[in-house]
Amino acid sequence: MKAVLVDQEARKLYVGDWEEPVAADDELLISVKATALNRADLLQKRGLYPPPKGASPIIGLEMAGVVEKVGQGVSGWKPGDRVCALLPGGGYAERVTIPAGMAIRIPDAMSFEEAAAVPEAFLTAYLNLFVLGGLQSGQHVLVHAGASGVGTAAIQLIREAGAHAIATAGSEEKRAACLELGAELAIDYKAGPFAPAVREATGGRGVAIILDFVGASYWQQNIDSLDTDGRLVLIGMMGGSKLKETVDLGPLLMRRLQVIGSTLRSLSVERKVDLTKQFAAFAAQRLEDGRLKPVIDSVFDVAAVNEAHERMEQNLNTGKIVLRMNP
Repeated sequence: MKAVLVDQEARKLYVGDWEEPVAADDELLISVKATALNRADLLQKRGLYPPPKGASPIIGLEMAGVVEKVGQGVSGWKPGDRVCALLPGGGYAERVTIPAGMAIRIPDAMSFEEAAAVPEAFLTAYLNLFVLGGLQSGQHVLVHAGASGVGTAAIQLIREAGAHAIATAGSEEKRAACLELGAELAIDYKAGPFAPAVREATGGRGVAIILDFVGASYWQQNIDSLDTDGRLVLIGMMGGSKLKETVDLGPLLMRRLQVIGSTLRSLSVERKVDLTKQFAAFAAQRLEDGRLKPVIDSVFDVAAVNEAHERMEQNLNTGKIVLRMNP
């Protein structure tokens, strides 16, 4: 089959030949129609984010496609069914195998390109908001990188949960997108500290949950932005992993704050299956009727995969960048 491979010397991507995957008894073999980019893909291309043990070395953490074959132990699926799913790797290829329990049925009105943008963004947001963050109706949540794939998904999930989203974004266009999705405030993080604006928007209390992709450079402002019993869920380190300033642990103790580290890719298959089921129970009807909708920045054919990566590397995207695979 054809797959996107890495030229290790040039750190560039190219379409080459790779062995066909074979579905186990509890798996589905999928003909991939579209996949979507994630920042982990950029790291893996540079050799900085190896796939989990046993996972495909091919880049790609999500896909949408058509069931080709059904494992002998699988029920409820048949060849021709349209599905999307989270992957530990292998999305940039013509075919991939998935545990049947991780398949999500694609709504009839949703294209493969749209469906490919659902799994990683929405499952990441759901895990960190609901499972780890304990999101409840009426709470305020701060979403950094609000115009990213995960950010746009998070804002919609917060809205649908009856909670209040505050987002940060670095351009007027991206802030407008956040507001259109349901954020009640979009803060320009380039204009100055965001913590005062968060405090003002919450009547001085702060937020219950922060979803943070940035890390070290936002540490103190994040702590200042949390309400008592608040949770800082750290899902990225774009602003560094090491704190330069002396850390005062007092606020964590006195205000009962929690700092939670989270990665989706390294979860066990069993936990991913359980997460998929929880998300589907909450989101299936909302995806069907359009209350939840992936935000697509752009769609590239697989031959233009390097241009797609360049767009993400330059931080130009609002929402997901999608790769169209098999025609």
